[in-house]
Amino acid sequence: MTLLSLQLRFRRYMQDRLGVDAAGLTAMIHLAQVGSATPTAIAHTLEASTAATSLVLNRLEASGHISRQPHPSDRRKVVVTPVAASIASAYEGANPIIDGIDQLTATLTPAERSTVAGFLDGLVQVYEEALRDGS
Repeated sequence: MTLLSLQLRFRRYMQDRLGVDAAGLTAMIHLAQVGSATPTAIAHTLEASTAATSLVLNRLEASGHISRQPHPSDRRKVVVTPVAASIASAYEGANPIIDGIDQLTATLTPAERSTVAGFLDGLVQVYEEALRDGS
């Protein structure tokens, strides 16, 4: 099995674990990283319209994954915050991968880590260039 197919299987596993669709999982990953965000910021992450993002957020809110509160300094805006139990469940599901990568990394020498880091940095650049050229 290829790394790509395993990553896709793991995404589906996380979607099933949380009971969300692909867009919902992407939004939850973003919120796990930033804590809270406006719907507009989430729309940028999803590369979706604000209307489509509202539907995603409605589903996440209905399933208990997020809450919406008034923005602290601009009452016209809303802030979306992940529910702690949902983030905990996501991390519980992801911890075997996180721990496994940590253990694998610990077996590498500093020179090997440097080589892997250089390769991954180069890989990111390849993707970024392909996306720049394709847009």
